[in-house]
Amino acid sequence: MKIIYLGHAGFGITLDGVSIVVDPFITKNPSSRLRLTNVPKAEIVAVTHSHFDHFGDAVEVAKRDGACFVAVYDTVEIAESEGVQRTEAMNVGGSCIVKGVKIDCVPALHTGNPCGFVFSGREGKVYHAGDTGLFGDMKLIGEICRPDVAMLPIGGRFTMGPEEAAIATGLIRPKAVIPMHYNTFEAIRQDPYRFAALVKERADAKIIIMKEGESVEI
Repeated sequence: MKIIYLGHAGFGITLDGVSIVVDPFITKNPSSRLRLTNVPKAEIVAVTHSHFDHFGDAVEVAKRDGACFVAVYDTVEIAESEGVQRTEAMNVGGSCIVKGVKIDCVPALHTGNPCGFVFSGREGKVYHAGDTGLFGDMKLIGEICRPDVAMLPIGGRFTMGPEEAAIATGLIRPKAVIPMHYNTFEAIRQDPYRFAALVKERADAKIIIMKEGESVEI
């Protein structure tokens, strides 16, 4: 699988040849140097919740590419009201299959009708936690879904900070973990290398610290 970091909590994931874009936040992101043209052509656009820094450019990308918009029911309703034609609504505890990729909707502790997603295919499984605090059932996500890669927020204030995200890594037990949702705004400024050091104390996971626009194959 291939993963591209689009800044903040945004990622492009190519899994089994299917292009997935999660939480694209480009045009109004004060820290971004990217443009929408840098966002890969999407077959699936998945949005973890309705806050501006996650819903972001999702509608524009979905309409641009004719992609299927995937989110919890309430967020799908917003997208449909803005002209998105292809949608798949679900809710926490449920799942759907789009283009052969299984998408599990898992809990997140936040506001804005939040969730996380686990994307599963032959090439592996990716857990995007969305915006969330630490919660004990992350251990169940690890046990049931068994993600190979976990994308976890570390910014603090609105989500987990580095300490909590390191504990989360220990609960989930992925093969690799990618920190996200930090340094976009002053209020969520963090050192990802501190997170990396904390993870090493709790989990045997490869820590991948990505720069905006960088890609990695796993």
